[in-house]
Formats: sequence, structure tokens, C-alpha cells
Amino acid sequence: MRRSCLPKCRVARIMGWIQIILGGLVILVSILSLTRFYYAGFFLHNEDICHHFYNVRDVYDGFDAKSLSDRVAKVIDRLETLQAKLESKVQEMEKSKITLLDKKFLEDQIVRPLHSANVALRQIRFSKIEEGRNSTVEEDTLINFFITEEIRKYITPKENRVGKINLYGVDKVYNTIGHACVLHKTELEKYMDYDIGSYCDDDWNLAQKLMLNGCDPLPRRRCLTRASKEYQKPHPINESLWRLPDKRNVRWGNYQCRNFECLSSKNPKRGYSKCTGCFEMDKEKVKWFSNSSLLRVDFLISDVLAIKQGEVRIGLDYGIGTGTFAARMREQNVTIVSTALNLGAPFSETIALRGLVPLYVTLNQRLPFFDNTMDLVHTTGFMDGWIDLLLLDFILYDWDRILRPGGLLWIDRFFCNKKDLDDYMYMFLQLRYKKHKWVISPKSNDEVYVSALLEKPPRAI
Repeated sequence: MRRSCLPKCRVARIMGWIQIILGGLVILVSILSLTRFYYAGFFLHNEDICHHFYNVRDVYDGFDAKSLSDRVAKVIDRLETLQAKLESKVQEMEKSKITLLDKKFLEDQIVRPLHSANVALRQIRFSKIEEGRNSTVEEDTLINFFITEEIRKYITPKENRVGKINLYGVDKVYNTIGHACVLHKTELEKYMDYDIGSYCDDDWNLAQKLMLNGCDPLPRRRCLTRASKEYQKPHPINESLWRLPDKRNVRWGNYQCRNFECLSSKNPKRGYSKCTGCFEMDKEKVKWFSNSSLLRVDFLISDVLAIKQGEVRIGLDYGIGTGTFAARMREQNVTIVSTALNLGAPFSETIALRGLVPLYVTLNQRLPFFDNTMDLVHTTGFMDGWIDLLLLDFILYDWDRILRPGGLLWIDRFFCNKKDLDDYMYMFLQLRYKKHKWVISPKSNDEVYVSALLEKPPRAI
């Protein structure tokens, strides 16, 4: 009996194990099926299904997450700094009574920055899915790069009202800042951090540094420019051309000198190196009028104008100075716009107070004139042998662009090392201008002067 029972028990045991294994497989298949249904979105709410089918990568395609992360981190750092300031000030106040100075500190150093940081944190933008579409609206990543609210508002595209097309044929306006502004984020945000409608800080020097570093054009601002507290009426036009302006009409806060007398060429600490003596009208008055120098590179205005009798009416003076070339040309009924940067002295204000037109541009900016409009481009005292040949090439082509056919390019006392002379001569002659004057004269043992008067060819199409 025992022997006959053993085979049946073994079969029953094997069948039991088979049933257990099959049951496990059924459970496993069921779990896997439920999992697939779950990942297919059948157990999600409507909004969850939307997020499932449009995953994070789809929603934020084209979105610069790194810029956003950096911006949030900077806002948090600012809030932590403000918290530390506030805690420190509270401890000081516990030891002494609050004063007006403490109140001003709280307003300027705590309340305003805290409000700005709070607004900046709330203004963080994410890409959004357009209603009724599967595509996404790409945000300009440059917006999330900056924290300061005012600059974010500035660079946000401004759509025309009621969907109209403006006179330029576009449906929105993009305010521009130079690409290099991204490289100077801290300085640019400091420049754009102000109270709307109030007075701007006296920060023109910061603005000029941004321009010189390629952050040009700068964004517009919605604050009021400060003027001198003692501003006086300018001198009459017949008097202002050859007379130094009133020192009270200049803000001297960012210069070594505090008056025009300090800017004399006799003062070695005047704060600027170029244009020696250009704030001394007795020396300026003889320039381009009489040739007191033994160098043949000094051309006279009368000789230049005689080459194009009556044809030179408007022009550009590209260099550093106080507008003397424009003043002398004005006496000949020629209108000259003078480029000027305030490199250590108030050049722009001086030109304007003399009754002339200053153009505040850098060497790396495209000139704001249309093609074939200028009769004359004159340059002196600014470009010399330091300038890179590729940069000079771009500049010369821009001058060529604004000069009209038959217009004159006057290169005045350009100097360089003798070993570099051939390179610069090629640069000046590559555009195949007609030579009216061309003089090379020694400046020192290693350097030479080059002066030239060239005429742009017609290039008829």
C-alpha cells in the first residue's frame, strides 16, 4: 500500500508546485499590465494626462534652464544678504535710539532692495503651452538671464496695440542692447537699478565703461538726468566758439579736475592724456588755420576746401577733442558733427557749450548715419598705431558707407611705427580712393606721421 501511494503523492506535489508557479506568473503578468496602463495615463486626472503626454522636455523645449537656475540662485543670495544686513541693524538699534540716518539706511539698503528682489523672484518666466496647440511658446532666454526688473521690462518684446502692424511693417518692437552686455551683467543691472520717475544716479562713468566694453547701445532708462545745481545760460554763439564754457555747467564729480583751469596742458595731473592743450582756446584757435609747424603733414582747412569748392557742406570729425575742427569749419559754413567720449575730461559738454554738435559714440559702434550722406570724414588724435588692423578695416568700411560719391576722407596726423607703415598704407589705400594729398613725415626715430586727403570713387551700378 505504501509503495502504490508514493507515485500519487509525488504527482500531487508536482501539480501543486505547477499551480503555484502559474499563479505567480498570472499575478506578475497582471502587475505588469496594470503598470503599462498606469504609464499610459489611464489612471490620471485630465491635467495629469496632459503633463504625462507633454513631458518636461516638451514643455520647456527651447527654455534655458541654466539661466533660470543662476537667476534664482542670485535672488536667493540677495535675500540672504539683505537678511544679514537687517539682523545686524536690528542689533545696533537695540543699543541706541533710531535716527533719521537709520531710517534712510532701512529704506535705501533694506526696503527697496528687498522689494526689488521679491519682484524679481515673482517675475521668473517659464515657457507656456499655447492654448489649443501642442507646440510651445519659446521665451527669450536673455530675459531670465537678468534679475533687475527694469532691464527685464526693457528687453521684453513690446507688441503693437490691438494687433496692428506699425509703420516699420512689424507687429512688435524689440528694444536692443549689445550682445556684450551679457558679459557685464552685474554692471548693467547696477546701471538699470533705479526708481522710475526719480533722479538717475550720477553714473555716466559706469555707462561709458559699459559702452567701451562693447555693451552698446545701452538700454533706455526711465529716470531723470541730473544737471549741475548752478547751471548757467551758455555764452552767445558768436562768443561761445572760442571761449571756455562756464565751469558751473559741468558735473565734475567723476574727474580728477574740478574746473577748466585744472585741465591746462601745464598740469601733469589733469586726468587725460590725449588732445594736449585742447582746453586752451588760444592754442586751439590756430589749428588748421595757420601752419606754425615745420611738418608738412599739417593740412590747412582752406586748402582742403579749395579742392572741392562749395561741395563740402556736412561732415563728421572722428577723434578726441573739444570741437575745434567743427568750430573752424563752421566759420566756413560747413556743419560738422564731432564724436566725443568723456575720457578723463568733459569733452562732450564742452563741444555742446561751444554751440557745436557732439556725437557720443564708441569706436566699436556703427555710425548712426545713412549710406552716401556725408561730404567729409575727418579723423585726428584718436586712432594711431595701437589699433588692430581688422578693427581698422571695419571702421574704414563704415566711413566709406556714409561718405557720398566724391566725398573726402581726411586722415590727419596718423602715426605708427615705421615697421608697420606698409600695413597701414595698404589699409588706407585698399578702397582705391583718389589721392589729393599724401604726406609721410618722421615723428621720431621709430615712428612716422601719415596725413592724407582721399576722395571716394563713384562706384556706379
